[in-house]
Amino acid sequence: MRRLSRKKALSLVRELDAFPKVPESYVETSTSGGTVSLLAFSAMALLAFLEFFVYRDTWMKYEYAVDKDFSSKLKINIDITVAMKCQHVGADILDLAETMITSNGLQYEPAIFDLTPQQRLWQRTLILIQSRLREEHALQEVLYKTLLKGGPTALPPREDASMEPLTACRIHGHVYVNKVAGNLHITVGKPIHHPQGHAHIAAFVSHDSYNFSHRIDHLSFGEEIPGIINPLDGTEKITSNNNQMYQYFITVVPTKLNTYKISAETHQFSVTERERVINHAAGSHGVSGIFVKYDTSSLMVTVSEQHMPLWQFLVRLCGIVGGIFSTTGKYAPWACWLPF
Repeated sequence: MRRLSRKKALSLVRELDAFPKVPESYVETSTSGGTVSLLAFSAMALLAFLEFFVYRDTWMKYEYAVDKDFSSKLKINIDITVAMKCQHVGADILDLAETMITSNGLQYEPAIFDLTPQQRLWQRTLILIQSRLREEHALQEVLYKTLLKGGPTALPPREDASMEPLTACRIHGHVYVNKVAGNLHITVGKPIHHPQGHAHIAAFVSHDSYNFSHRIDHLSFGEEIPGIINPLDGTEKITSNNNQMYQYFITVVPTKLNTYKISAETHQFSVTERERVINHAAGSHGVSGIFVKYDTSSLMVTVSEQHMPLWQFLVRLCGIVGGIFSTTGKYAPWACWLPF
């Protein structure tokens, strides 16, 4: 009785078979079927190979949240060369809370404004990358993922000691400021502190020596990350007017960067430039100099490197193989006897 019930159960299961097998004696191979089989296997191998490269690739995921950290300090990294002697210029920062940040963290180094051929090549390469970044925004993701340490992110030193006079001043270093709007001044005279506000001692500097031609080799906010190129890096402004004013309006966005190579908290920024000649007789008032006005965004961006999970890769691979089998099955004879 048990054997009969077992046979009935197996017979019932056999009747439920949705993939009936064709006896091998009914199968007949042909040249056309072999050709289709060869093309199908070639397509499977090619698509599986390409899918493997898709699996190995990563992409950047952007998430936005409200920045709730207002108590920490913001680090500003500066490397600017001005075409004036160091004793004639001064740099300081005045924020929205009327707090004057001294330039103790900045160094004034006499320098030569003109670049050597090697340095000029560096600057041209940097400007070319900047222009491509503005046109192809996807290149920024490449920088995030690779963080090219060999990229042109620092001005190379001069090849040899030059006998030219040191008529320029390189202002470099970093300062910590409050996370509120502020203004970085580089203008004539050294800054002084007094309770009534902010001033520079410019009375002893000849007006003929004013020259605010400058080059921004590096300007960034937050932690410095190798390979990241900032919007103003490599910027050079040349003027022949003694009363030139340069203004840079910057919006700083806190950014958390999480990739497979680095995890850091830094800041991105966008910038708008403006320049004009100070002429009080024509109604153009102001002070000659370089002014970097910055403000922090209330949003924080988290940039994370994402990777396709293994199970999704296997599902996509099965979809490729199954799709080709289903498409070519009615043409290829081997589809009749392949086990399912």
